Amino acid sequence: MKLLDGKKTSLEIQQEIAVEVQKMKNKGEKVPHLAAIIVGNDGASLTYVGSKVKACEKVGFESTLIKLPSTTTEIELLKKIKELNENVAIDGFIVQLPLPKQIDTQKVIMAIDPSKDVDGFHPENFGKMALDMTTFIPATPFGILELLERYGVETQGKHTVVIGRSHIVGRPMSILMGRKGFPGNSTVTLTHSYTKNIAQITTQADIIISALGVPNYLKAEMIKDDAVVIDVGITRVNDESTEKGYRIVGDVDFDACSKKASYITPVPGGVGPMTIAMLMKNTLLARERKMLKI
Repeated sequence: MKLLDGKKTSLEIQQEIAVEVQKMKNKGEKVPHLAAIIVGNDGASLTYVGSKVKACEKVGFESTLIKLPSTTTEIELLKKIKELNENVAIDGFIVQLPLPKQIDTQKVIMAIDPSKDVDGFHPENFGKMALDMTTFIPATPFGILELLERYGVETQGKHTVVIGRSHIVGRPMSILMGRKGFPGNSTVTLTHSYTKNIAQITTQADIIISALGVPNYLKAEMIKDDAVVIDVGITRVNDESTEKGYRIVGDVDFDACSKKASYITPVPGGVGPMTIAMLMKNTLLARERKMLKI
């Protein structure tokens, strides 16, 4: 079994980006600028956005964090998005999800300028991704592709099973793993909560990507020997024995599955750090594409 170390790979990618940023600084060019909007005080979201801001500092990006109260109206948020769309100093920005119930998430995603949509959620970017056109790939799927590529995990002709069909991970992964090229060229089965006899399908899989959000869902008896297991699930489970009072658990029963898998991602330290690294990469790409238009 080989560990797909997202933490280590993420640091390597951030170092590569930092080198590019230093070259820009040496030429007297503007460095990439990422902005983030967070609405409310969700603990996990605040931690996640904080990690993104720290990553910006690490690679030499400029960053702007906009904190709005949970009582923010949809109109107020859309106004803030319009400001960022029109601000030429901002290369890319994200709106941290989930949003409070009074705000229509789809309306918010639609309002973001596709050329600044470094999360890759806008329908224009999603459509381009589905058509194999140059665009922003959502950060988590982008991170999974990068892990597979850097570890040389063979995907061509393999059977990939994706568990979960969210627009953020499951659905884009099912498209990307079936595309021409590497990583890709695999035969993809997309499973979800209505899929019957799911274990029959997963035991036939060469590659399993689980993005369900159910702790320890994937058991050892659900995978075949030498399967590649990518665990996207991140769930906080109460644990009074820890200092924080909780621990982070993935979708995969890691201890049992790691004894059978050829490659496996840990949680934490697998896909999570890669998501942040690829957000940085998308911001760098946004800045490069903007420079080409000038």
